[in-house]
Amino acid sequence: MSENASQALNEELKVDPKTLLGQWRKKAYDQNADKGTLRRFWNDYFEIEKRIYALLLAEPDNVVRGTVKELAEKFGVALDVMVGFLDGINDSLIERNPIETMDEDTEVNLGFDKERLYKNMVDAKADWLYELPEWDAIFDKEKQHELYMEQKKSGTIVKPKKIGRNDPCPCGSGKKYKHCCGRNK
Repeated sequence: MSENASQALNEELKVDPKTLLGQWRKKAYDQNADKGTLRRFWNDYFEIEKRIYALLLAEPDNVVRGTVKELAEKFGVALDVMVGFLDGINDSLIERNPIETMDEDTEVNLGFDKERLYKNMVDAKADWLYELPEWDAIFDKEKQHELYMEQKKSGTIVKPKKIGRNDPCPCGSGKKYKHCCGRNK
């Protein structure tokens, strides 16, 4: 990655490239990386992410805590991969971690809000995550469908019905819109 492209990426993501998170994002979002290499990187990461989530969802009420380094060792992943995972789950946590400033000795937790996590997975279009069988022990299929639809609808913009010039004015005057509130429009 060129010096200017690297600076632009870090400014866009608002992350110091000297931090663990900055190093992860530089690697994960490298604009100059070979497309095939980047695709393999993300495919490998998604498999690891899926495995970690399956473990967390198997015991959803057990809050996993430890340093970044300890969690990386616990889940059998590289430190930078653990940082990427922490970056991804942070918005779903009950108590957010200081991901922008953490180092390998920072104490973090993975106590997640179940509904928020499910909806965030739907929002990210991560079907490999929100379709994990472990969700069935947390929410029944009806609840999963309800959460799925809530999330999908939350991103839908509904435009109000346009008032025609000859329609009755919505103010209730009984006049046509063009002779009332729509006169100066």
